[in-house]
Amino acid sequence: MTERYQQALPHGITLSCRATGARGRPVLMFLHGFPEAAFVWDELLEHFARPEHGGYRCVAPNLRGYERSSQPADVKAYRAKHLVEDIAALATIEGAPLECLVAHDWGGAVAWNFANQRPQLAKRLAIVNSPHPGTFLRDLRSDARQQAASAYMNFLIRPDAETLLRENDYRRLWDFFTHWGGAPWLTEALRQQYRDVWDASLTGGLNYYRASPLRPARPEDPAAGAISLPREMLTVPQPTLVVWGMKDVALLPSLLDGLEDYVPNLTLEKVDDASHWIVHEQPQLVADRLERFLAATAG
Repeated sequence: MTERYQQALPHGITLSCRATGARGRPVLMFLHGFPEAAFVWDELLEHFARPEHGGYRCVAPNLRGYERSSQPADVKAYRAKHLVEDIAALATIEGAPLECLVAHDWGGAVAWNFANQRPQLAKRLAIVNSPHPGTFLRDLRSDARQQAASAYMNFLIRPDAETLLRENDYRRLWDFFTHWGGAPWLTEALRQQYRDVWDASLTGGLNYYRASPLRPARPEDPAAGAISLPREMLTVPQPTLVVWGMKDVALLPSLLDGLEDYVPNLTLEKVDDASHWIVHEQPQLVADRLERFLAATAG
């Protein structure tokens, strides 16, 4: 049974969380992306809480800005350092070091930074279709294909993005899921879960894009072209699993090139018949790959 609760953090942020398993057990923490929320992990929370799959304490917070978590009005409050602080505080409350931090999409952006900045708080990292900031910055600056694939990011920072996304029962947001080949997993019950999150917190999710310079450059905005990241901000020492749906049309497979330069202890699992939404499409495969990784890196 998934527990739902509000967790106040010492620095004034509250995160609405979903969890399974008893407190005091080794912890797996799951971070969602955009335009999603913590509920996308429910199947994996139930899976890994079972004794035969490790009996973990599994926690999935709604990141700041989402669902019933705190929603600061200042866009600067969504910069990476603040997002990392939230997860570090939650991990400490739940019993750091985490056995593994598992993350997808924007959750992965938080997790890559967390693993670099707070390496003592997580033993392992597992990333699902979320680019490492080093390879993402490289391709946003030099790869025309990735620049084109990421052009939607400049739509999402528009001041009228919320208004446009809410039109016609969130038609543009449903297109995120269905435009490239359909989404048979997107049931009406699941759609309603999404609507509930978007009704409550669409601006918070968009503020992640507004706060980050990692987007394609435009004549009036140098974006990724104006920044550089020192190598010490990019290395990840933990054993790291990357599961990548190779049919992702927004985050291209070229983002995997050179990943081992930043992540020396890397396990890479490419899934040819999955897209960016692999957690919905093939949750059992994601669970199997993660379970195998946890067993291989135990001890």
